[in-house]
Amino acid sequence: MNRSSIISLLVLAAVLGYLLTFGPESTRNLQAGFYQLISPFLSTGSGLEKQISSMRTGLKSLEELERDNATLRVENRSLNATNQALRDVEREVNRLRLALAYRERSVFKLVPAEIVTREASTWWRTVTINRGKQDGIEGDMSVVTEQGLVGKTTTVSDSISVVLLVSDENCKVAANVEGTREQGIVAGERVAGALTPLLDLSFLSKQANLQPGQKVYTSGVGGVFPSGLLVGMVKDYKVRELDGQARLTPAVDLAKLEDVFVVTGRK
Repeated sequence: MNRSSIISLLVLAAVLGYLLTFGPESTRNLQAGFYQLISPFLSTGSGLEKQISSMRTGLKSLEELERDNATLRVENRSLNATNQALRDVEREVNRLRLALAYRERSVFKLVPAEIVTREASTWWRTVTINRGKQDGIEGDMSVVTEQGLVGKTTTVSDSISVVLLVSDENCKVAANVEGTREQGIVAGERVAGALTPLLDLSFLSKQANLQPGQKVYTSGVGGVFPSGLLVGMVKDYKVRELDGQARLTPAVDLAKLEDVFVVTGRK
């Protein structure tokens, strides 16, 4: 054993001997002093433990909050989808209600039909409906909705028919302008790449001076289209070399056709 170790043992023995000479009261005083000495460290440790516990509780609360938010987001998406479905059903019910009301009050005999096919290459020219000869449909019958004129039937088979739309340049409609004596012929305006079709009302007088918003109806001349069907509204008017011409906005939104009626006669 080296000299340093011997000295350390002697010092330790002396300290122990000294402590053994203390009575109970002195021992308690010594303990109290020792605890007083280390109490700041104990307090610091306790506070640190409380802070760590608080942080753990906070982290747990954040995780629970994040889970709750994720659950609420899922529920919100579900509710939005449900609301959208209900709105779609409501619109469909309202659309069918309007169509039924129009059929009941119309002066025409109407056969309901659905659009079954529509080709992109002939989008503004033709549609195919699920009615044909077995439903009393023939060629050159007017096709309408509650908003106005859609076009006329052309090729008719037993169960389906092709409808030539009013927006096609080959669909000619004799028409007159409300509040005037002006008459002319409506045909589709051929504009390449047009997003929405317009109609041309030609052979008007140069003095017609039609105003935007004036309504144009079928005149009944020619026998294909009965009189009184709304064709469209005047968008603008111009004077040409030989006549006046107006451009019309179709009465029916031809891009959103779903259900139509075929006019088979008058009631």
